[in-house]
Amino acid sequence: MAWRSSGATNEALIANLKKNGLIESERVKEAMLKVDRAHYAPRSPYDDHPQPIGHRATISAPHMHANACETLLPYLAPGSRVLDIGSGSGYLTAVLANLVGPSGTVVGIDHIQPLVTLSTDNMSRSEEGRGMLESGQVKFVKGDGRKGYEPGAPYDAIHVGAAAAEHHQVLESQLKAPGRMFVPVEEGWTQHIYVVDKDERGEVVKKKLYGVQYVPLTDAPPE
Repeated sequence: MAWRSSGATNEALIANLKKNGLIESERVKEAMLKVDRAHYAPRSPYDDHPQPIGHRATISAPHMHANACETLLPYLAPGSRVLDIGSGSGYLTAVLANLVGPSGTVVGIDHIQPLVTLSTDNMSRSEEGRGMLESGQVKFVKGDGRKGYEPGAPYDAIHVGAAAAEHHQVLESQLKAPGRMFVPVEEGWTQHIYVVDKDERGEVVKKKLYGVQYVPLTDAPPE
């Protein structure tokens, strides 16, 4: 139903995602309504498809952002700490920040400085976004997402927005116990979304969900 979820406005897009079962919870619906996609997507912001944002990066389709939020939702309580790897435009970082509330924190990390700048600029386009940045609720940093972001660890939830070449144990080590990670992983010529759960004892279980096509999680291109 993703191809039927586009709308003329942000509200119409979210309503269609909900109607088509791609958004299941009211919490995710309300969080996505608070973030105007037009501040983050360079064109056709309310179409349900991915699009390039420059520097060989993309902003994922809205239904993928919705599914990531739904999958991580049990770990996105008020006050939770979240890491958004490959934060790109900053859109999902902003949605995640709404889900963990003003007492929570979200770190968006990207390996390309112009994208770190872009995400900060995009979020600054709304009064609420500026407030999140000024309060420290949201922070964008430059770094190798494959290594996570140790200063903010451990995290209740980790979202990876680019395809990893392997299951990076360093990311699992930065999860709280309990905690959850949503990550696309390359497997030969294919990619699949995995949910990585760490239980209270620190034991890790990986569950394969469905096939996807993301840009790879790689070294930064030469400047």
